[in-house]
Parts: sequence; C-alpha cells; structure tokens
Amino acid sequence: MSTTLRIAPSILSADFSRLGEEVRAIEAAGADLVHFDVMDNHYVPNLTIGPLVCEAIRPHVSIPIDVHLMVEPVDALIPLFAKAGANIITFHPEASRHVDRTLQLIRDHGCKAGIVLNPATPLACLDHVMDRLDIVLLMSVNPGFGGQKFIPTTLDKLRATHARIAAHTAAGGQPIWLEVDGGVKTDNIAAIVAAGADTCVAGSAVFGAPDADGGYRQVMSALRQAACPTESQT
Repeated sequence: MSTTLRIAPSILSADFSRLGEEVRAIEAAGADLVHFDVMDNHYVPNLTIGPLVCEAIRPHVSIPIDVHLMVEPVDALIPLFAKAGANIITFHPEASRHVDRTLQLIRDHGCKAGIVLNPATPLACLDHVMDRLDIVLLMSVNPGFGGQKFIPTTLDKLRATHARIAAHTAAGGQPIWLEVDGGVKTDNIAAIVAAGADTCVAGSAVFGAPDADGGYRQVMSALRQAACPTESQT
C-alpha cells in the first residue's frame, strides 16, 4: 500500500491562550491538516469549541481545517462551520437522523464529507453511503477526551474498512481517505498505517512536546519516520 501519510494535529491539546501561534507552528512544522474537535457536552461528556474559533484560526493557516463534529443534533452546525472556513466536516452517524442527507448537506456547503465510527459502531453504517464519502474516520478511543490510550482492536477494524474502500475504488468509486483518531504515538503508528490508515490525528503526541527548538517538527518527523521507517520522508 502507499506510504503517503497525512498528519493532522488536534488542537484539543494545544495551548488555547495562544491558539493562532499554535496552528501557525504546526503548519510550519509540516502538518497536513488542522484537526478541530467540536464537543457539545451532550453527544460526548465534554464541551470544547465552536464556529467562532474556527473562523478565528482560519486566517492563520493555509492547510485544510478538518472539523470533527461530536455533537447532536448535527445539521444546524454544518453551514456555520462551512462559513467559518472548514474544509472537511465529519460527524457520527448516531447523531444524525438522516445520514445520507447530512453528508449531502456538507457537500452542498463546499466541504469534503465524512463519517466517524466509534469503537463499537459497526461498519454496516457505511453500506449505503460510500458514494457520498470523502473520508472515513475511525475512533481508536471513545470520543470525549484527549490523551486516551489506543484501543488495539481498532487495527482489525482498520483493515476491514480499508478493504471496503479498496473494493469501492476498484469498482470505479471516488477516493476515500481513511483517518484514525485517538492514542496515535510513535510506538503504534507503523501498525496503524500498515492496517490501512492514510491520515492520523495526533493531539498530545504533538502538542505535548515544547515547540522550542522545533519540537513540533521533530515530533511530526518522528511520527512519519516511525510510520514508514524504510522510506525517506519529505
């Protein structure tokens, strides 16, 4: 499989007192996306950030903003985040009464669309919407908090999802990214990528390092090297 890897640092672990500096720093350090975790203290037991914060950081970066909506209901927030500068919007199927309609709503607002599957959410959720997906995000922790440990059974789920995507594209379907979020570290990213992931969210792994002397760049370089140790990384 291709070893192309996108790294999406989650700003949930950033220093919110200087968020503009933080997102500029991760782009300078080689991040491919800004992962933007939205929690509502309803669908998940935490409360984080909304469209105004997305709008505030948009001028600070040129890389895409990857908005992960952990909210219920979900549809009302989609136009707000699209207007605020989101490029990718993903949501949990449990939070939408009409998953196909929600995916189309995201696309109608000019964003790439995706579904997020919790550790216990079956892959059957993908069965009838593959043609509307730009990305599938597998949660490798239960959503709601940063800094959790990777759930090992996610690797089997990754392989199964990758096989579904490969079959879809082989039959003439559009490309679909396969993203993983939760507990991604240098000691497990090789297994995650080998199982089929092409996009990895890393929160505390990146922002836990001080950015003095290029700390963020060193961490992202280490993640890429660990993921594909036999190939040179740019």
